[in-house]
Amino acid sequence: MADAASENDMSLGNMNAAFSGGGAAGPKDAPRNNGPAIQSLDFILDIPLKVTAELGRSRMAIREILQLGQGSVVELSKFAGEPIEVLVNDKLIARGEVVVVNEKFGIRLTDIISPVERIEQLK
Repeated sequence: MADAASENDMSLGNMNAAFSGGGAAGPKDAPRNNGPAIQSLDFILDIPLKVTAELGRSRMAIREILQLGQGSVVELSKFAGEPIEVLVNDKLIARGEVVVVNEKFGIRLTDIISPVERIEQLK
């Protein structure tokens, strides 16, 4: 996983320059976007990402997994009341608590990982 992250490692300054029309790439008559970097990144907003809510983890031997049946209980690494982790493409971005909305489970976000911490995860 670290290899994939390092392949995509690009500083925010370089990304802003690349997406805002900075540099010598592109035809001379192409429109240049001199607005904020957010406007120049609009084209990526519809890219689907894998969002995972992790309640906990468990490590089991194959023997134990084969013995599982309906009604079996798998003990997880987290305790009741601990925050649920929200991951995007397997990277932690937030923590929250489980809620029920219109008979469906959801997560109320209680802690968002700072941009600095998210960038550190890529290293």
